[in-house]
Amino acid sequence: MLRAVVAVTLLGVPSVAQPADPPAITVNERVRHQEIDGFGISQAFRRNELLKALSPAQQREVLDLWFDRDKGAGLSILRLGIGSSPAGSPYDHMVSIQPEDPGGPDAPPKYVWDGDDNSQVWVAKEAKAYGVKRFFADAWSAPGYMKDNGDDKNGGTLKPEWQRAYADYLMAYTKFYAEEGIKITDLGFTNEPDWTTTYASMRFTPEQAAQFVKVLGPVAKGVQVVCCDSFGWNQAKAYTAAIEADPQARRWVKTHTGHTYASPVDAPLPTGRKTWMSEWNPSGSTWNENWDDGSGYDGFTIAQAVHDALTLGNVSAYVYWLGGSRGETRALLQLDETAKTYHVSKRLWALAAYSRFIRPGAVRLDASAASPALKVSAFRNADGSRVIEALNTGTTPVTWDGVRGRATAYVTDNANSLTPSPVTGRTLTLPPRALTTIVLR
Repeated sequence: MLRAVVAVTLLGVPSVAQPADPPAITVNERVRHQEIDGFGISQAFRRNELLKALSPAQQREVLDLWFDRDKGAGLSILRLGIGSSPAGSPYDHMVSIQPEDPGGPDAPPKYVWDGDDNSQVWVAKEAKAYGVKRFFADAWSAPGYMKDNGDDKNGGTLKPEWQRAYADYLMAYTKFYAEEGIKITDLGFTNEPDWTTTYASMRFTPEQAAQFVKVLGPVAKGVQVVCCDSFGWNQAKAYTAAIEADPQARRWVKTHTGHTYASPVDAPLPTGRKTWMSEWNPSGSTWNENWDDGSGYDGFTIAQAVHDALTLGNVSAYVYWLGGSRGETRALLQLDETAKTYHVSKRLWALAAYSRFIRPGAVRLDASAASPALKVSAFRNADGSRVIEALNTGTTPVTWDGVRGRATAYVTDNANSLTPSPVTGRTLTLPPRALTTIVLR
């Protein structure tokens, strides 16, 4: 147990208990919360083509920034987009493994596989080489011929008679990846089922999602079913509740997911299963590399969002959208295929402060702070190392006189990006408007 304790004894004076100031940070290892599955990104919708436009040396640098535990974020989850047909933008579609109607839901399927999947296979293989073991494949829509609007775009719903064929289609995708040496560990059949878009989208009500789970679950051998990636965290609660209310559906769904565009993480989803914040980036109008500028899409904003998801929502994973993209993106990196270069934002380092050190299998410990300006979370990794994340939202430094053991502090702020500093003694100063990651071994 990590606690700073102050004891005062006055000899020859009647003993009067004097309340000691509470320690800046208190961690109670006896109280444990959720297990961590990891932190990740998606590169769906052909964003990998932007990466391929860079030189081999730059490609390696970008991959290091995503997946290397010494040079970058050490991400441990890669989210893949299961194909859909073209939309308006050259970077708004993926290739379907069954683009044409085979002749009806009971006809033999006519799958096609190019071994590339818009370069998602390449990035997945690279991620695996870095040690990534969690590959989450998610479908934005069924092929258009399986839906009542005849289009994979603009919403529409899955026709009842195509449910089993769609389940088989999803499993065929996982088998193609297995042939490439990538095991899909987590499978989602819907993305934002409560939101209609002009690109690939498909509607499910909570009850419809629970019904389809009972079709997919029995055929999803060797993969964990994920549901339902609602476009807001509060909106996701209805999907989770519908699945939990159905004993058969509850049996099959291993992970409940939600996005945070419509509403942020403010409480756990109503389930005892694991939950993931599976997609989000903040809205904004420019490319921004800053740490703390009040824009709402700087690195500090991301650090707060990750903290809230872990501590308020008890999420086991945090998956950011996107790892890299072009133009006025809020991705972690800007990939410029025209200038043949890339740029790094502080959003990357905000996520890296968590992902590099809090590894899959870690457990969140109970943690609190004396100052409301200090947002604290704590974790114990499977190797016994402990990680304390201290986000000082105030404008003055905070001193913690409670460090015990061999510790290193990594600071991320305007001037630093995980800059390491050994901690000597028991006292550590937490800079203002900064995220300090304390690793105790």
